[in-house]
Amino acid sequence: MPTLDARAQELLRAKNFCHVSTLREDGTILTVPVWVDTDGEHIVVNSAEGRSWPANLRRTGHATCTITNHEDPYEYVSATVAIAEDTHEGADETIDRLAKKYLDEDTYPFRKPGEQRVTFRLRPERLTHHGG
Repeated sequence: MPTLDARAQELLRAKNFCHVSTLREDGTILTVPVWVDTDGEHIVVNSAEGRSWPANLRRTGHATCTITNHEDPYEYVSATVAIAEDTHEGADETIDRLAKKYLDEDTYPFRKPGEQRVTFRLRPERLTHHGG
Protein backbone atom coordinates (compact mmCIF):
# COMPACT_ATOMS: atom_id res chain seq x y z
CA MET A 1 0.00 0.00 0.00
CA PRO A 2 1.51 3.36 -0.98
CA THR A 3 1.87 6.07 1.63
CA LEU A 4 1.21 9.75 1.24
CA ASP A 5 4.65 11.28 0.88
CA ALA A 6 5.47 14.72 2.27
CA ARG A 7 4.61 16.57 -0.95
CA ALA A 8 1.27 14.76 -1.35
CA GLN A 9 0.43 15.69 2.24
CA GLU A 10 1.36 19.33 1.53
CA LEU A 11 -0.98 19.42 -1.45
CA LEU A 12 -3.78 17.83 0.60
CA ARG A 13 -3.32 20.26 3.49
CA ALA A 14 -3.17 23.33 1.23
CA LYS A 15 -6.25 25.09 -0.12
CA ASN A 16 -6.43 22.77 -3.15
CA PHE A 17 -9.52 21.03 -4.42
CA CYS A 18 -9.83 17.29 -4.80
CA HIS A 19 -11.66 15.91 -7.82
CA VAL A 20 -13.35 12.67 -6.77
CA SER A 21 -14.23 10.36 -9.66
CA THR A 22 -16.71 7.56 -9.04
CA LEU A 23 -18.38 5.00 -11.25
CA ARG A 24 -22.12 5.40 -11.85
CA GLU A 25 -24.34 2.33 -12.16
CA ASP A 26 -24.60 2.89 -15.93
CA GLY A 27 -20.81 2.67 -16.25
CA THR A 28 -20.16 6.37 -16.80
CA ILE A 29 -17.88 8.37 -14.56
CA LEU A 30 -19.00 11.14 -12.21
CA THR A 31 -16.32 13.63 -11.17
CA VAL A 32 -16.96 16.27 -8.51
CA PRO A 33 -14.68 18.87 -6.88
CA VAL A 34 -14.64 18.68 -3.08
CA TRP A 35 -12.73 20.14 -0.17
CA VAL A 36 -10.02 17.84 1.12
CA ASP A 37 -7.61 17.25 3.97
CA THR A 38 -5.46 14.42 5.28
CA ASP A 39 -4.80 12.73 8.58
CA GLY A 40 -1.32 11.86 7.29
CA GLU A 41 -2.35 8.38 6.17
CA HIS A 42 -5.71 8.89 4.43
CA ILE A 43 -7.34 11.37 2.10
CA VAL A 44 -10.21 12.91 4.09
CA VAL A 45 -13.33 14.21 2.32
CA ASN A 46 -16.80 15.15 3.52
CA SER A 47 -20.23 15.32 1.92
CA ALA A 48 -23.93 15.44 2.66
CA GLU A 49 -25.97 12.26 2.60
CA GLY A 50 -28.14 11.90 -0.49
CA ARG A 51 -25.56 13.06 -3.01
CA SER A 52 -24.59 10.80 -5.90
CA TRP A 53 -20.86 10.48 -5.44
CA PRO A 54 -21.00 9.06 -1.88
CA ALA A 55 -23.57 6.49 -3.05
CA ASN A 56 -21.31 5.52 -5.97
CA LEU A 57 -18.29 5.33 -3.64
CA ARG A 58 -20.15 3.07 -1.21
CA ARG A 59 -21.44 0.82 -3.99
CA THR A 60 -18.01 0.19 -5.53
CA GLY A 61 -15.78 0.84 -2.53
CA HIS A 62 -13.31 2.72 -4.76
CA ALA A 63 -12.71 6.07 -6.42
CA THR A 64 -9.95 8.12 -7.97
CA CYS A 65 -8.94 11.36 -6.26
CA THR A 66 -6.94 14.01 -8.09
CA ILE A 67 -5.56 16.94 -6.12
CA THR A 68 -4.22 19.77 -8.28
CA ASN A 69 -1.88 22.43 -6.98
CA HIS A 70 -3.87 25.66 -7.43
CA GLU A 71 -0.61 27.62 -7.69
CA ASP A 72 0.80 25.32 -10.40
CA PRO A 73 -1.95 23.35 -12.19
CA TYR A 74 0.67 21.18 -13.91
CA GLU A 75 1.42 19.62 -10.53
CA TYR A 76 -1.04 17.11 -9.17
CA VAL A 77 -1.36 13.94 -7.16
CA SER A 78 -3.69 11.22 -8.38
CA ALA A 79 -4.70 8.36 -6.10
CA THR A 80 -6.83 5.30 -6.62
CA VAL A 81 -8.46 4.91 -3.23
CA ALA A 82 -10.57 2.52 -1.18
CA ILE A 83 -12.85 3.37 1.71
CA ALA A 84 -11.03 3.03 5.03
CA GLU A 85 -13.79 4.74 7.03
CA ASP A 86 -17.32 5.95 6.31
CA THR A 87 -18.74 7.76 9.33
CA HIS A 88 -21.21 10.33 10.54
CA GLU A 89 -19.33 10.63 13.82
CA GLY A 90 -17.42 13.91 13.82
CA ALA A 91 -18.59 14.75 10.28
CA ASP A 92 -20.08 18.12 11.31
CA GLU A 93 -16.79 19.07 12.93
CA THR A 94 -14.90 17.95 9.82
CA ILE A 95 -16.96 20.15 7.49
CA ASP A 96 -16.51 23.08 9.89
CA ARG A 97 -12.70 22.58 9.83
CA LEU A 98 -12.83 22.48 6.04
CA ALA A 99 -14.95 25.66 5.97
CA LYS A 100 -12.27 27.35 8.08
CA LYS A 101 -9.56 26.15 5.69
CA TYR A 102 -11.32 27.11 2.44
CA LEU A 103 -13.56 30.04 3.44
CA ASP A 104 -12.07 31.29 6.71
CA GLU A 105 -15.50 30.66 8.28
CA ASP A 106 -15.77 29.06 11.72
CA THR A 107 -18.80 27.00 10.69
CA TYR A 108 -19.92 25.62 7.34
CA PRO A 109 -22.26 28.32 5.97
CA PHE A 110 -24.10 26.22 3.38
CA ARG A 111 -25.63 23.63 5.72
CA LYS A 112 -29.26 22.89 4.95
CA PRO A 113 -31.85 22.10 7.63
CA GLY A 114 -31.82 18.39 8.44
CA GLU A 115 -28.64 17.77 6.45
CA GLN A 116 -26.57 14.84 7.65
CA ARG A 117 -22.85 15.06 6.95
CA VAL A 118 -20.56 12.10 6.32
CA THR A 119 -16.77 11.89 6.39
CA PHE A 120 -14.80 9.40 4.32
CA ARG A 121 -11.22 8.44 5.05
CA LEU A 122 -9.82 7.05 1.83
CA ARG A 123 -6.81 4.74 1.73
CA PRO A 124 -4.51 5.19 -1.29
CA GLU A 125 -4.00 1.95 -3.24
CA ARG A 126 -2.09 3.57 -6.13
CA LEU A 127 -0.51 6.98 -6.00
CA THR A 128 1.18 9.06 -8.68
CA HIS A 129 2.66 12.55 -8.49
CA HIS A 130 3.06 14.65 -11.63
CA GLY A 131 4.94 17.88 -12.07
CA GLY A 132 6.35 20.00 -9.31
